[in-house]
Amino acid sequence: MGYIIFFLFVGIPIIEIAVFIAVGDHIGFWPTLAAIFVTAAIGTWMLRTQGLATLFRAQEHLNQGRFPMAEVFDGLCLLVAGAFLLTPGFVTDGVGFLLFFPPFRALIKQTVGAVLVARGGIHVYTSGNGINDNAGSEMNSSVIDGEFEEVQGTETKQPDKDNKRIK
Repeated sequence: MGYIIFFLFVGIPIIEIAVFIAVGDHIGFWPTLAAIFVTAAIGTWMLRTQGLATLFRAQEHLNQGRFPMAEVFDGLCLLVAGAFLLTPGFVTDGVGFLLFFPPFRALIKQTVGAVLVARGGIHVYTSGNGINDNAGSEMNSSVIDGEFEEVQGTETKQPDKDNKRIK
């Protein structure tokens, strides 16, 4: 874990500086600076549009009585994408733009899910096949499914008047 943190705080800035120098040598200082601001503006616009769409989908699922797990994951990815796009740099902008594409987020979701399941720390139990839009209405049912066993012939022990000993 320490190596990952070290790479994030030292390696990524070094990579970004190297890319800045290479791009600046190729297209010049002012176009490089303009590209940084343009990517930040485009990223802000994409974050706003996709973030609002994700929020509306999450509200729709909540209104149907379903937990919006996919929307929560998408919202987290969009939050990271926004942070990457507001951070100056072409490498972080590239990763941020990738996080705006739903197929890339689906790939990350599959990978993270497979890792969590392989570690044995996550157990997911679902009911139904996920096709029925009214799946959340089952939560409002008054039927409780369970098993019981009736026990007869046992005496109930009562504490004495001081509540210290059981007779």
